[in-house]
Amino acid sequence: MRPVADAASSFIFYSVPIFGADVPLIVLWLIAGGLYFTTYLGFINVRGFRHALDLVRGKFSGDRDPGEISQFQALTTAVSGTVGIGNIAGVAVAISIGGPGATFWLIVAGLLGMSTKFVECTLGVMYREERDGVVSGGPMYYLQKGLAERRWPRLGRALGIFYALSMVIGCLGIGNMFQSNQAAVILMDVTGGASSVFAGNAWIIGLILAVAVGIVIIGGIRSIAATTSRLVPGMALLYVVSALVVIIMNADAVPGAFAAIWNGAFNPTGVAGGLIGVMIIGFRRAVFSNEAGLGSAAIAHSTAKTKEPISEGYVALLEPFIDTVVICTMTALVIITTVYDPALAGTSVAGIELTTQAFASTISWSGVPLAIAAILFAYSTMIAWSYYGLKAFTYLVGDSKAADIGFKLFFLLFVVLGSSIQLSALIDLSDALVFIVAIPNLIGLYLLAPLVKQELKRYEAKIVD
Repeated sequence: MRPVADAASSFIFYSVPIFGADVPLIVLWLIAGGLYFTTYLGFINVRGFRHALDLVRGKFSGDRDPGEISQFQALTTAVSGTVGIGNIAGVAVAISIGGPGATFWLIVAGLLGMSTKFVECTLGVMYREERDGVVSGGPMYYLQKGLAERRWPRLGRALGIFYALSMVIGCLGIGNMFQSNQAAVILMDVTGGASSVFAGNAWIIGLILAVAVGIVIIGGIRSIAATTSRLVPGMALLYVVSALVVIIMNADAVPGAFAAIWNGAFNPTGVAGGLIGVMIIGFRRAVFSNEAGLGSAAIAHSTAKTKEPISEGYVALLEPFIDTVVICTMTALVIITTVYDPALAGTSVAGIELTTQAFASTISWSGVPLAIAAILFAYSTMIAWSYYGLKAFTYLVGDSKAADIGFKLFFLLFVVLGSSIQLSALIDLSDALVFIVAIPNLIGLYLLAPLVKQELKRYEAKIVD
């Protein structure tokens, strides 16, 4: 009998052969959702972009609107949950396997994910609950309440419970242990590697991270939002500026990089499965990066101050654009314009190493700002995912001070464990559970999409020029 983690991972990442390429069913499921919502809502990801920026700037906001945090803070909290180590390491792996062409499909998937985020975050606000000034929302709430309205109360409740259980366990992997583990590896590398003061004592890094995370999350969503609203713009700017410096210093290679991205997207060489193979590689990295379809971001966006659920959908569609179209693409360009070797196509490498080499090839001391950005990415991800896990937990057991404090202490314990112990089986299981939530979430989104479309028409007639 296979271990539980292996069985769960095999199930959720099960692949089917299509034109010679192994296509994970979960990727097909998430991309199908993005395609459907993009066409069903009339390319809201494109035509709604300008209005989304107006909303983030506070053009339509009101101090007396229901909710706990501003729409900008909701966006930064959600972005902090998606912008993580994967933006640095995962893109490098995608390029090493699929070549530069994977970048094109990564961008396409990011654009499609904007529409999915629009739907799930709109529903998050539509069906959120408020008790004693505390707002709770997310897939478990709109699955239960929304499907009850459609006369499927038992299905909605079952899907809501399944989602919450999976998220409670899943948040310990992708949003906790993986982040603290990679942050520890990066910090040890920049402080001397095997001779680092932390060598053999990675738990110290985990303890420092746990204290730093605990200071923020103990104050709830308002403390988290106040931190991410300052941290996310700064860390994103640090990384983007560093990447731009490298790209500008290699400006002569930029036209060739764009040509390689375009040609590789449609005429890939050295990649198993050809066109379909490179397409799936790009799609897989994108959906695993921006998490569109998983519903996690809707938990944060549900707390935004707004009377119009659709307005938060507009704000949310910016998230995959920032995470995937901007940050992931910047990483790709840095690699392609510096150290990428066509001979690598079809081979897998350690992503963080390739990205580090790409920066260092142009700026010898770039390892320090890159390490700082990576650690901040990991830190912000842990902050956001602690909230996602908490809201899923309290959905199951009810709101109470004991449940709140108990879950936070449990989460912080796993930050320390993740930095120092190899728990691959548990991480595989938790990662599988995070992505398996896309199944009930997208079922709910499909069934509730007509309500979102109806609300969108009303909102556009009222506000959008």
